[in-house]
Amino acid sequence: MDYSFILYLLAAVLVLVGLAGVILPALPGLPLVFAGLLVAAWADGFAHVGWLPLVVLGALTALSIVIDVLATTLGAQRLGASRLALAGSVLGTIVGLFFMPVGLFAGPFVGALLGEYLHGRRLGQAARVGLGTWLGIVLGVALKLGLAVAMLGVFAVAWLV
Repeated sequence: MDYSFILYLLAAVLVLVGLAGVILPALPGLPLVFAGLLVAAWADGFAHVGWLPLVVLGALTALSIVIDVLATTLGAQRLGASRLALAGSVLGTIVGLFFMPVGLFAGPFVGALLGEYLHGRRLGQAARVGLGTWLGIVLGVALKLGLAVAMLGVFAVAWLV
């Protein structure tokens, strides 16, 4: 029995969920995209996509994880954010998911602002930290979207060549 259709369907689902995960913080975006592309390559016995494109895709996935961690932290730490601000940013992002689409953008900012304010900072300093954290997240999402497009491009070129 030929299971390639099921594998291609699974690959498509993984890629689509992964693309959603680039924006939604609860999902491991690009690792899921990589898993989907790996399943798609496996579906035809790696006839179209060999080991070199998969190594490149793996490297891009690893880079996305580094970007994910650094983007938020650097944006916040540059402005002297406390651990409460970082925790507030994560909590605000999760709560913001329930208030889509505005909550997705406002949640991390409000969470970092409240965390920093609870840490004992003045409202102006807390707002700057909240904005820095939010900008770090937005920059991280933009970079991960670029990596997702690059990964799909690498896979498409490898498939067609």
